Amino acid sequence: MNRPLKPLGIAPNAWLVDSETADISRAPLPPRPIALPTETKKLRLDLAKAAIVVVDMQNDFCHPDGWLAHIGVDVTPARAPIAPLVALLPHLRTANVPVVWLNWGNRPDLFNISAGLRHVYNPTGEGVGLGDPLPKNGAPVLTVGGWAAAVVDELVQEPQDVKVDKYRMSGFWDTPLDSILRNLGKTTLFFAGVNADQCVMATLQDANFLGYDCILLRDCTATTSPEYCLQATLYNTNQCFGFVSDSQALLAAIANG
Repeated sequence: MNRPLKPLGIAPNAWLVDSETADISRAPLPPRPIALPTETKKLRLDLAKAAIVVVDMQNDFCHPDGWLAHIGVDVTPARAPIAPLVALLPHLRTANVPVVWLNWGNRPDLFNISAGLRHVYNPTGEGVGLGDPLPKNGAPVLTVGGWAAAVVDELVQEPQDVKVDKYRMSGFWDTPLDSILRNLGKTTLFFAGVNADQCVMATLQDANFLGYDCILLRDCTATTSPEYCLQATLYNTNQCFGFVSDSQALLAAIANG
């Protein structure tokens, strides 16, 4: 009697093995094609090969007691993606689209953070910079495991979601993000979060350079920068790096798929 081979790894990059055989053919995931309108073209894509990357929707950037608010920035615009993400993410999970939370969360010792990076957060050397305690609650700025680097309470992280800490504006530098996405067989990435013209755009650009198909969800993305920065981000995404759509179009495409 032949016993079934046992899976080893994560589909679609799993092998099937026993003591005598290793099946490395890697059966593909069943396709889930949808048609998604964007600002430039109608896309045909496979949800089975898609993931959403939610960038920096965390307290230091989106909460009135976080670091940005501490230095005098109005974080109201950064909170705009919360409501559409609350509506969208459960549907993506139901469709087995991985939700990847990409948060800026530094090592407490800052050993991998250069002086140039630290200068962005403390240009005079006398303010509250990376790793320093916030005056209102003592949370160390953008430090992994702390309140400042945690996702805002309104956005629920489910056990099946993927969490990746980043240390640069791009989430692909010095992180396992690329390895995780490739192991999961994801080639199409939806992007959401803040700030659109900084961490979202840098991560989206690197994703494009690495060969991913990139779709920026406009209503799930925001910035505390001036409006022209957002417009430049949308223009450059459409022109050079991918496509721009929104959560309502994606939800309709899933429902009709």
